[in-house]
Amino acid sequence: MRKAGDTGVPRQRAAMPERPRPLARRPPVLRGRPGDRHRPGDRPGSVEARFRYWFDSTLARGTYALVGWLALACLTVVIPVSAALVWTDRRAPLTMGSKIAAVWRSTGQTMRLGGEVGPPLRVVLSVLLALVALFYVSTLVSLITAGITDRLIALRRGHSTVLESGHTVVLGWSEQLPTVVSELVAANAVRRSGVVVVLADRDPAEMEEDLRADVGDTGRTRVVLRSGRPTDPATLARVSPATAAAVVVLPRDAPDEDAEVVKTLLSLRAVVGEGREVPVVAAVRDDRYLAAARLAGGPGATVLEIDDVSARLLVQCARHPGLSLVHQELLDYAGDEFSTVRDPSLTGRTFRDAAAACPVSTAVGVSHANGDLALGPPGGLRLADGDHLVVIARDTGSTRVEQVALPYDPTALVDTPPARAAGPERLLLLGWNRRAGRIVEQLARSASPGSALDVVAERKAATVAGLRAADRAAGDGLTVVHRPGDPTSRESVEALDLAGYHGVIVLGPDRRPGQDDPDDRALVTLLHLRARERSTGVRVPVTTEMVDDRNRLIAPVAPGADFVVSGKVIGLLMTQISQNPRLASVFEELFSPDGHTIRLRPAADFVRPGRRASFATLSEAASRRGACAIGYRSALRAGEPPHYGVRINPPKAYTRTWSEADEVIVIAPGAAPVPPAARRAAARTDTV
Repeated sequence: MRKAGDTGVPRQRAAMPERPRPLARRPPVLRGRPGDRHRPGDRPGSVEARFRYWFDSTLARGTYALVGWLALACLTVVIPVSAALVWTDRRAPLTMGSKIAAVWRSTGQTMRLGGEVGPPLRVVLSVLLALVALFYVSTLVSLITAGITDRLIALRRGHSTVLESGHTVVLGWSEQLPTVVSELVAANAVRRSGVVVVLADRDPAEMEEDLRADVGDTGRTRVVLRSGRPTDPATLARVSPATAAAVVVLPRDAPDEDAEVVKTLLSLRAVVGEGREVPVVAAVRDDRYLAAARLAGGPGATVLEIDDVSARLLVQCARHPGLSLVHQELLDYAGDEFSTVRDPSLTGRTFRDAAAACPVSTAVGVSHANGDLALGPPGGLRLADGDHLVVIARDTGSTRVEQVALPYDPTALVDTPPARAAGPERLLLLGWNRRAGRIVEQLARSASPGSALDVVAERKAATVAGLRAADRAAGDGLTVVHRPGDPTSRESVEALDLAGYHGVIVLGPDRRPGQDDPDDRALVTLLHLRARERSTGVRVPVTTEMVDDRNRLIAPVAPGADFVVSGKVIGLLMTQISQNPRLASVFEELFSPDGHTIRLRPAADFVRPGRRASFATLSEAASRRGACAIGYRSALRAGEPPHYGVRINPPKAYTRTWSEADEVIVIAPGAAPVPPAARRAAARTDTV
């Protein structure tokens, strides 16, 4: 019921002055020294929190507090355990004082505190002597440990001096390093031992791990790693380059870093001195630094240009399919390689006589005493005193020269080889990079009239400018046709008529930081080419340039296809020249388009097809045509790995039946350049 006067509306309270709200209490902050901890689960002000704070503050006082806590922790364990041992021993004394003395002895022996019993002064003095002895031994051990640790750290940092003689010094770190070290290990396999010293601006532990993964067991070769900049003379002196047998200066991974190679060569000359010559092999990527690098290296240095060597190899392999397999066999130490032999019995003998008198090696030239090279010289050239015979052999010591030349079968020789006119060639270039212009230039130097090169590449400013420069370099003998398109596109590849080409060259883009691997685009292009070949049934020889040799194993190509891995090839060349500087002129000649080059010729040009003849017979036939036969490629085994029918330097007495499809590997003079008039007749430049 409502009371009188109740209106049903709640009555409002009288206005009261508003009190200020109390401020929120902040949790107490435990102040202490740096390193004090406060766990989220500890309640501020609790016993556990206060004890932890006191314990942390005690530890923060330094070494003495740590030693005290360590001693207390040890006594907490040692005294109860010692008491348990005494009280559970049947031979323990019966009186309490004797048992306490026994516990003290056990504790003193465990803690190395003497454990003497008797008057308090005697116990205190024994403890004092034990502490002095403990302090002395601990300090001595600490000093020895610190010294050994510092020495190990210095060794791990690679800052100590190398005191070696006759070793090989490798300066820098690049993609060629695993190849160079692996080949040096293979070269030292026939020797008692060898030392390879690597100086690079990297952590030695990382270098050791990478080399172990890429090279594996080094056998008799000892690899010494040192950290530092090769451009610093003080750092460079620590690897003793003046007493080294050879110095290898690796190229940098980018062309704009070639200045580092020039600076390293200058530092090397400053350390070695002008009066002492050490064989030096270096490489650059950009031709703008080539002349400067050769000047910095001095007369005893060999400087290779990676782009030029790669372009020459690509052109040679495109014109002679299967040639990359031959280069691989000749450049590594796993099989037969080039070497030089100086034998007093060769003085006065003709080159043909000396070549025919080598039963297990193949003579290909003469290195004269003045350093000049005669590769594939006339058979009547007589060797003078001091001349070296350039041979292909299993190793340096395997070459022997007989007094009588090995016999051959004159009835198996072909008197007149079949006439094969060099007609125009049509090649396809898929992709573009900075070496493409060199490829066009190399093709144009010996192109037959009417030859053409179709370039399928994306129309970019750099590509168009490069095509124009390459077109000017091609001159009048080669037609350059640009077909805009993406080589990694299926539509671009399917639009090509592969049957109209004699060969295909696949290039990846230039390597740039932050971008994908150039081999990835090359692999995609090869996939489309492979699919195109299967759909049309037309197979065209393909030559592919790659950066990483491991990608060659997964490339979708026909067995025995040609690959030019520029980094690996340069590493092989640098190793070969470092072990024998006379080979520098040999490789210079072989990779020159106008000099003597390695080629594949039909076996029917030398011996009668179907006849069984020795390799000495084939060598004689090649010699009569001004060439040197160094091996053959069997057509029957062209698809069988790992050599795909290629055999280098068979014994002269080796006999087989030669088929018309077999090929002979020869070192022959380069083809004569096409006359300018004939080139102008076929001159044409299109852009589709």
